[in-house]
This record gives sequence, structure tokens and C-alpha cells, in this order.
Amino acid sequence: MQNLIEVAKKVLIVEAESLQALSKRINEDFVKAVEIIHSCKGRVVVTGIGKSGLVGRKIAATLASTGTPSFFMHPAEASHGDLGMVTEDDVVIAISNSGETDEIIRLIPFLKYFNVKIIAITGNTQSTLAKQADAVLDVSVKEEACPFGFIPTASTTATLAMGDALAVALIMLNGFKKEDFAFFHPGGSLGRRMLTKVKDLMHRGDELPLCFPHTVMLDAVLEISSKRLGVVIVVDESRKIKGIITDGDVRRGVQRYGKEFFDLRASQIMTVNPKTIKEDELAAVALSVMQKYSITSLIVLDSDQTLKGLIHIHDILKKGIF
Repeated sequence: MQNLIEVAKKVLIVEAESLQALSKRINEDFVKAVEIIHSCKGRVVVTGIGKSGLVGRKIAATLASTGTPSFFMHPAEASHGDLGMVTEDDVVIAISNSGETDEIIRLIPFLKYFNVKIIAITGNTQSTLAKQADAVLDVSVKEEACPFGFIPTASTTATLAMGDALAVALIMLNGFKKEDFAFFHPGGSLGRRMLTKVKDLMHRGDELPLCFPHTVMLDAVLEISSKRLGVVIVVDESRKIKGIITDGDVRRGVQRYGKEFFDLRASQIMTVNPKTIKEDELAAVALSVMQKYSITSLIVLDSDQTLKGLIHIHDILKKGIF
């Protein structure tokens, strides 16, 4: 077991050292590559084969998800018709560790004919690909992390990291925000946090537990029980909010008054000035307010301070917003 642990540590050390060395080679070509992509009127087409292709798919996906239109094109399929997907407004990121991959090299004349800019990500800056490229990103490594010295390990890690560096640089240059990222990820947890609003989850209409200030507590408790939200909102005849009564208030009231509690009026038990939130606020903000004040629900208001609904912590958590 100890030998396996040492092997794993060695792999991570080799790859970490490769990334450190890579950081020292970020130069004006990197800046040029970013500027080429930033000024691109079309899309970024990422291509590569084998392990480079797999890494290329991830780079294309990262670029696309961070606001840079991008897709992956298999170089072998490109020579059999998929080159029709490339336009003169596009930029091509070609990935080849050797810089001599046949399927990649065969694409260069076509790309040059249409004046398509080429960004090479390669471990060989003297290769055919590098010499034909408009910008060259050197991802060469001192050694691979495998015991044989040739299985793509450190080199693919370096390539992946270089793709991330491009994406992050473009994020900064484009002014891309986390709200934009959430927009492209509506199904993810971040998307749910950044896109789901209070009005999307709140209870409204007949679902709302309501009573008046003069309502006896027996009826108020029945309202809490029937609507199953743990509270009742106390309103006047015009639905203006006067206060709120929680199931915790009920328990404390029974302990204090005994049976007489149920003959009291809602106005005698309610908490005035309850916590509220606007309907257009993010559900994640509602959750943070609930956590701050150790409460389980918030009254929802519209822009005119009129009662619109009620949002419960369970509604937020069930949506996957944490």
C-alpha cells in the first residue's frame, strides 16, 4: 500500500512541477492568443485527436460556458465534411503535443485559404503546426508522470491548464460575471441560486394562512394547521400586514396562558413588523435572511409593500438552493 501512495504522490509532484514551469512561459504569444479570440466575430473551433482531443472538448466546453462561443471539431471528421462548420470569421485552437499530427496538419491549407486565425497549443514550438500558427502556446513538459515517460499525463494536464488560463483571461477581458455564468447553467446549483427568485417559489392566493387582528387564537391555530406553513399572517381588511404568528408563538402562548390562550385575539399574540422580502429578490437571499434571524419563512411583498405571498425555507431547500 505504501508503494502505491508513493507512486500517486510522485505523479502529482511531476504534474505540479510541470504547471509551475508552464507559468513561467506565459508570454506575449498568450496575450496575442487572447486578443485573437476576443476580437473573433465568429466562434472558437477547438480541434485535436486522441488525448489532445479529449482535453480539447473540455477547453471548448469551458470557453462556451464562460461566454466565448466555442465547439469541438474532430480533425479526422473535418477532412470528411465537417470543415463546412468553419467560417472565415472563426478562430481555430489546434492541439497537438508533437505539432506534427497528420489529421491536424492536413487542415492547415484550408484554414490558411480562408484566412482563419490559428492558435497552436503544442509541446513542440519548432513543429509544422507551430510555424503555421498565428500564436503558439508552449505546453512542453520536462517529463511525463508515467513510469515509461511517454503516456500523456503531465502534458495533458499542462494543456488543460493552458485552456483554463485562456478562458479565465477572456472572462476578465469580457467582463463576464457570475450572473452570466449562471445564465448558461440553469440546471446547475449555481444557476438555481442565481436565477430562482422568491416569486418562483412563494405560496400565494388560497395557499396563504391569513387571519385578522380580532380573530380568536383558536381559529388562528386552525389556520396555521390547515395551511401547513407553520405561521399565520395577520392582516387588516385591506390586506395590509399587521403582524405574524408562528407555531412557536402558539407553543409559548399555551405554556403561559393554558386553555385561556385559545380565547385571546391574534393582535395579543402576533409579532409586529415581521421580516419581509420583495418578490423579485433571489430565493438565495431569502434563505440567507432566514438563516440570519433563525426563522423559517418570510412574508413576500410587491413594490407597493402589498402582501403577495409567503416563502418557506423548505420550498427553497427542495429546489436545491443551499
